[in-house]
Amino acid sequence: MSIKQNLNTIKQSLPDHVTLVAVSKTKPVSDLMEAYETGQRIFGENKIQEMSDKHQEMPKDIKWHMIGHVQTNKVKYMAEFVDLIHGVESFKLLKEINKQAKKYDRIIDCLLQIKIASEDSKFGMSPEDASTLLQSEDFSSLKNISVIGVMGMATFTEDQDQIKQEFGVLKTTFDSLKTVHLDLETISMGMSGDYQLAIDCGSTMVRVGSSIFGARNYN
Repeated sequence: MSIKQNLNTIKQSLPDHVTLVAVSKTKPVSDLMEAYETGQRIFGENKIQEMSDKHQEMPKDIKWHMIGHVQTNKVKYMAEFVDLIHGVESFKLLKEINKQAKKYDRIIDCLLQIKIASEDSKFGMSPEDASTLLQSEDFSSLKNISVIGVMGMATFTEDQDQIKQEFGVLKTTFDSLKTVHLDLETISMGMSGDYQLAIDCGSTMVRVGSSIFGARNYN
């Protein structure tokens, strides 16, 4: 199947309220352009340098999503163009995004990454920490960021019940955070292997890579 066919098949399976992020990390610009020509405008990358290079080469109506772990000292390299940062897991990082966004007179949308997986390797904050952060005075002083939702990554397992339970935790967290922060609208959960389940559990944004572009090319 071609990238175009893959993309069209996936788009047809998504409800209208679900946004598709095409996860294009490690893929060449030619692959991204094939997706672009099929109508895809939102691309997710996990390395800031790679995303920046692609942004410079590609059409300017693309929305770039940073979906990987973000190091504070790298924020400045994407602040001028990034559309949404998925993996915000600390106030320190939010503060830096705010500082860099201000330099370009922008407001950058962010998702708080909530730790829902049982694996130690996954990043994220607890629901309690997220709630405290959103109600803090320090947070309300940040004028160049907008927290518009939450993001979570389920445990890498074949156990569908466990994944479903973890997605449920993210949905519940979103619902409770929305009572203290009305701007929340996005629940980013679900990838190639489990995005249908994620949508059933309330996801409004799915991050799909290999089902569109094929297996990753890691050097």
